[in-house]
Amino acid sequence: MRWTIKPEPDSDNVNHLKEALQVPPIIAKLLVQRGISNFEEAKQFFRPSLAELHDPFLMKDMDVAVARINKAIDINERVLVFGDYDVDGTTAVALVSSFLKTLTHEVVTYIPDRYNEGYGVSYAGIDFAADNDFSLIIALDCGIKSIEHVNYASSKNIDFIICDHHNPGEELPNAIAVLDPKRSDCDYPYKELCGCGVGFKLIQALGTERGITIEDFIPYLDLVATAIAADLVPMTGENRVLAKFGMEVINSNPRPGIKALIEQVKKKTLTITDVVFVVAPRINAAGRIQHGDFAVRLLTQFTIEKARKVAEEIELFNKERRELDQNITEEALKMVLKNNEVAKSATVVYSPNWHKGVIGIVASRLIENHYKPTIVFTKSGDVIAASARSVPGFDLYKAIENCSEHLIQFGGHKFAAGMTCLPEKYEDFKLAFEQEVEKTILPEQKSPEIEIDLEINFDEITPKLIRILNQFEPFGPGNMHPVFYSKNIKDTGYAKILGSNDAHLKMYVSQSNSEKYNVIAFGQGDKLQIVQNQNPFEMAYVLEENEWNGKVSTQLQARAIR
Repeated sequence: MRWTIKPEPDSDNVNHLKEALQVPPIIAKLLVQRGISNFEEAKQFFRPSLAELHDPFLMKDMDVAVARINKAIDINERVLVFGDYDVDGTTAVALVSSFLKTLTHEVVTYIPDRYNEGYGVSYAGIDFAADNDFSLIIALDCGIKSIEHVNYASSKNIDFIICDHHNPGEELPNAIAVLDPKRSDCDYPYKELCGCGVGFKLIQALGTERGITIEDFIPYLDLVATAIAADLVPMTGENRVLAKFGMEVINSNPRPGIKALIEQVKKKTLTITDVVFVVAPRINAAGRIQHGDFAVRLLTQFTIEKARKVAEEIELFNKERRELDQNITEEALKMVLKNNEVAKSATVVYSPNWHKGVIGIVASRLIENHYKPTIVFTKSGDVIAASARSVPGFDLYKAIENCSEHLIQFGGHKFAAGMTCLPEKYEDFKLAFEQEVEKTILPEQKSPEIEIDLEINFDEITPKLIRILNQFEPFGPGNMHPVFYSKNIKDTGYAKILGSNDAHLKMYVSQSNSEKYNVIAFGQGDKLQIVQNQNPFEMAYVLEENEWNGKVSTQLQARAIR
């Protein structure tokens, strides 16, 4: 692992901010690193406001979409709210459908079956709409490349409104409205919304004409925050505002479905990290193992009793998902070694027997073991389907696009993608992708990097520092949890390994005569020998508060040890 310490920020800016805000130098440095240079920008960072949200009508086609939905409401047309089966898609469907149901009773939701229909807008979904007299489909978190599907729907007198956030192709679908801030002709000021975020802008626009204020929409933000967290979109601009207020809803008055999931965690206050690792995988498990409809049912329940029943079913799916994930990862790792894939710049593996619902997770696990862009294929009907994951900095989408002559279809973004391919084209694609990665990947993208914000000493860790750092939340891409670095650390003799397979390391450490701190180092049980016998070591870590038996203490979570 490469340890990279960010350059020291400009001292004049740091001193100015330190005086203006009356904060410790560490805080001023972190703010300058995040592009904040004056009091007003700092105020906006620490106190995100709903007033910062942009006018939804700045988005291309929003006026057309609102007019078409209003027409459907006026004449009692049947509206089908269609969305992808992942967290972003199911939360978006729950969000838009639950709002529309306050305006009309003619609203039904539809999530495609991952195995029979695959990703995105499906012909089966359009046929369902035609057979059941739906004349308008609102597609969420998908559809930006569904040119043929939209034409097919049009032949059946069904209109489409697309709400997507993925990169468009050269041609847009011939829909009534295409809402996507990444359209080249869209002047919407913020480009990084998730699919549920685009859905939120749609209902915000519908509400504007009805005198519904942004404060009235706050109860919907638990869904938006969950999608932002799960989809790993940048935690900047509008996303950070929506996530901040959404987390407040999650921790104060979440909808019954999210409350039922939180009850399984048994934690009083959730952070955005808890949403990523605890709430989101359970919502995802529905579409991975059974059907995304379970997630929408959970998120649209009105009573906690009914929500708990659905959450119990989803928890069973989640347990099955974990077992499949573990077993398939072990098989894939053996395949990588057996086929001598380790030396290559990319990992591409295939088995017809792997469960399609977990291959994306398996791709991420393979990157943890063999750090390189990874694609995992499995059989899906008459074709083979894959999930792909990238390493930071490498544009996976572009690499796949450059090999797309071997594929039936593909979609996604630079960090993650999905695709389908004819079985007989697999080897051609595999070779082309490996060559493309070899040709374009940079040397520094071939090994993991720990990026460190600042070097500090333990005596600079104070309750005030922790209190202000907590206000940096919610964390995510573009506003990551600050990582600190300290030297000459020693364990006080309590170091031990924990967890299954002795995976984790726990210590009680000090630096010179400083206060002693508990350290948890997940996945670093192999570092025990480095820290034993009072050997001095260096550590990259984040500061966090640990709650145990009602007592809160400062804990260091080690990201890397050497």
